[in-house]
Amino acid sequence: MSASQPTPPFTRHDAMGTRPEGVENEHEAARHVRQMFAGIAPRYDLLNHVLSLSLDRVWRNRVAARFRNTLERPDSRTLDLCCGTGDLTLALLRKSRGTVIGSDFAHPMLTRAEAKSHNAAHDLGTSGKFAGYVEADALRLPFADASFGLVTLAFGFRNLANYDRGLQEVARVLRPGGEIGILEFSEPRAALFGALYRFYFTQILPRIGKAISGDDSAYTYLPNSVLKFPLPPELADRMREAGFTDARYELWSGGIVALHRGVKR
Repeated sequence: MSASQPTPPFTRHDAMGTRPEGVENEHEAARHVRQMFAGIAPRYDLLNHVLSLSLDRVWRNRVAARFRNTLERPDSRTLDLCCGTGDLTLALLRKSRGTVIGSDFAHPMLTRAEAKSHNAAHDLGTSGKFAGYVEADALRLPFADASFGLVTLAFGFRNLANYDRGLQEVARVLRPGGEIGILEFSEPRAALFGALYRFYFTQILPRIGKAISGDDSAYTYLPNSVLKFPLPPELADRMREAGFTDARYELWSGGIVALHRGVKR
């Protein structure tokens, strides 16, 4: 590259983990994300439903359906990582005949997840066993090696301070042959729909998020983090490097979200 050429722009593959604006290292990133989600916890569910037009419910239920064969085994053990207020945890439990655990590192999120699980207990309609919630950092999980047959993450993996280390930690707690499922935002590839999506995501969504939550930074961070997140083929490559076989993804809702799947060697 000659001296007269501009510095190349940020490339997604360079992203080692989330870096909110003004943050320089992994420790600061993790602290920032924890504080941010703790602050928006009271309005988190409302914002999810409003901003996604309630598609977030559809997506989580679809994740649970995709892993139904694993969940229906009586000896299954499932970890819903970065569980937030527990929506995916409950969707998994409704399909499960085994044990389901939720985990997150933002305490106010878990407080709401526990209340939601208590209120939903009477209508879960499942023989699965709910083992409760554990407050833990996804990069340093307090679980033994090979503890689970399934680990899921819904819209939380993107917020990890180190993506590769997060994948390695999931691989550590999975049994050989265990599955990983990562539900994350993506970007539509169709030109017109992609342009409309980016306009909504970068111009409209932050304004609605601020109006409802009172937090300007959280809903500016959201589109920025998605735009910097590795594209689905790149994340599949990282999954393979972390020890997952059959790493693949499927795009939903016109490419707005992607479900990434893999099997631990």
